[in-house]
Amino acid sequence: MAGKSVAVLDIRSSEIAVFVGERGVNRTFIFKASKTERYEGYAEGVFLKPEGLLRAVKSALATVEQICGEKFKTLYIGVPGDFIDIVPRQQELSFSKRTKISQREIDMLFDSGKEKRDKYRLIRVTSMIYITSDNRRVANPVGVVSDGLKGVLSYFYCSEYFASTIENIFADKKIKLRFLPTQFAMGAYLIPPETRDECAVMLDVGYLSSTICVLLGNGVVAQQSFWVGQGQIAVRLMEKFHLSYDAALALLTRSNLYLKKEAENREFTFRGKTYDIPAALLVSEVKAGLDDICEKVSLFMEACATKELDSKPLYVTGEGLEGIRGALEHMSRRLNTVCEQLFPQLPYYNRPSMSSRIALIDMAYEDNRLGGSIFRNIFGG
Repeated sequence: MAGKSVAVLDIRSSEIAVFVGERGVNRTFIFKASKTERYEGYAEGVFLKPEGLLRAVKSALATVEQICGEKFKTLYIGVPGDFIDIVPRQQELSFSKRTKISQREIDMLFDSGKEKRDKYRLIRVTSMIYITSDNRRVANPVGVVSDGLKGVLSYFYCSEYFASTIENIFADKKIKLRFLPTQFAMGAYLIPPETRDECAVMLDVGYLSSTICVLLGNGVVAQQSFWVGQGQIAVRLMEKFHLSYDAALALLTRSNLYLKKEAENREFTFRGKTYDIPAALLVSEVKAGLDDICEKVSLFMEACATKELDSKPLYVTGEGLEGIRGALEHMSRRLNTVCEQLFPQLPYYNRPSMSSRIALIDMAYEDNRLGGSIFRNIFGG
């Protein structure tokens, strides 16, 4: 793209978005063009209809290129958690003499832990913690003099299935593709570095798929995706109240969990048809759907088995809970922890559904500025 602009493809579990933008003043962003297209989504690491993804991406790409008046040379691809495997690893380098650490030594440290994995490819390496030979913990070791460097690192692997599916879509175009881990980008952008330095837990609730991750420093300790989200709660309402799926989805996004048990039935109109919905039963069904999400979160937290997370808030973002009043409060009670809503602190984009889009363009812009090396640590996210 011309100037400092970057082009990004954000792949969510119900829609994709192609957009072009650049960073403005005070970490704001200027979007030059964008196009969103719905498609059938993915489940458990597989696209439900790859031909639908192809159609959506090509349509959005053509629209954005037409608006911009030029063809893309590089496109940054957000890789959802369903297609990411994260390997935390401790690596250590010793130097023959005291050395002033530069990016070269950091790249060597990152490179020392690389490994080939069947059906996966490495797309990024970041650091959780750096420790010098005299046991000093540092956020950025560049310029530090030491005779050794230790790092607790995160290796991000993208499934070969995902990468090859995307590459096939662009096989007839001369576009360089660069893959970015979506949920890590979201955590690094939305959660301040000082909070991540002490560990932070983030839940990205999507339409068909949700991902939870534990962030430490500028890396990820653990991450898991599961097939729960807004769409599955809508199915509950569809079956309980005998609605079409679209009507159930519209009802869900207008739900209010603050209603009292004795609340009167609610009239709900969708596409000219009016339904009489028992308010108490509606609240009960929505809460049951949220409980499915909470159950997955609880199992993940138990598997992490670390007391450091017991007192941590759960940062929640993504489009899955938008419009459901009282959802976070219910999840807080169910999980016995504080749930805090995360969204970009930007005018016009301050909604959880915009989190992945803004985070990806932030990471893409920074990668582009630094030359795009996967061994380039982006300090502070």
